[in-house]
Amino acid sequence: MTSFALRPVGRVESTLTDRSDAPRQPDEGAPQAWLVFDDAVLPALEGVTPGTDMLLFTWLDRGDRETLAVHPRGDRSRPLTGVFATRSADRPNPIGLHTVHVVAVEGNRVQVHHLEALDGTPILDVKPLLGPVPER
Repeated sequence: MTSFALRPVGRVESTLTDRSDAPRQPDEGAPQAWLVFDDAVLPALEGVTPGTDMLLFTWLDRGDRETLAVHPRGDRSRPLTGVFATRSADRPNPIGLHTVHVVAVEGNRVQVHHLEALDGTPILDVKPLLGPVPER
C-alpha cells in the first residue's frame, strides 16, 4: 500500500483538554472553539465568513491506532463493533470529521459552534458544506 504524508494546517483551541470529559457528539454539550490556522495557509481562508457551515477534518492525535473494535460509546453492554461502523477516535487512521458553524473570523482564527475536538487537535482541512444531503 501507498503511504501518505499529511501536513496539519492549524490546531484547535478549546476548553476541552481531557478526552474522558469531552462529549461524544457535538450536540451533547460541545463548546465553542477556535480553529487557529498557520499563517502560511491564511490565503486559504479567503471567503470563509460567519454563518458558513463547514466540514472540519482533524487528526485525532490521542486516538489508539491499533484499536479495530470497540464497544460503541464505551458502553460494555453493547457488542464489540468494528471501528469502521462507529465514530470512535480509536482507529487505524484517526481522522476526525466534524460539521461546524462559523461564528467569527479574525485573521487566522475561526470561531465555531459545538466542536467536540480537544485542545491542540491538529486540523487537516476544512471544506464548505454544500446543500442538503441527497436522498437515497
